[in-house]
Amino acid sequence: MNKGTKAKYVKRTQKDYTMAFKLKVVEEVEKGELSVNAAKNKYGIQGDRTVTNWLRKYGNFDWDNQTPSHMPKSKDQKILELEQKVKLLEKQKAFLEHQAERSDKKAIFFDMMIDMAEKEFNIPIRKNSLPEQSSDSEQIKKKQ
Repeated sequence: MNKGTKAKYVKRTQKDYTMAFKLKVVEEVEKGELSVNAAKNKYGIQGDRTVTNWLRKYGNFDWDNQTPSHMPKSKDQKILELEQKVKLLEKQKAFLEHQAERSDKKAIFFDMMIDMAEKEFNIPIRKNSLPEQSSDSEQIKKKQ
């Protein structure tokens, strides 16, 4: 082997890892040019899980579904995935509609309670003058 082609081991610190360096290592591992351990040894990466963490953060592999995102999917797989997404979105929509309805009911209930308290104790609870408050706060700011 030529001396120029042999990779030189360089001990690195965490501060040496630039984004470009991380992306280069991830690209080489994903292309199959290097294994995780080979990349670690070639570039002098000290941490055992450092390259794996970079693959999770910056790689093309879908770690949630455990399928590479660059692999072509059949039409049936795409349809199944879209159906699952639709079901998930429908569940989320139903939940959010329920939350909105519940919030509306709470607002109505609290308004009724305030009305009852104002009548029973004969005191104003709600603040009626919102525009005046904003002008008062502007005047206070000018004085300071």
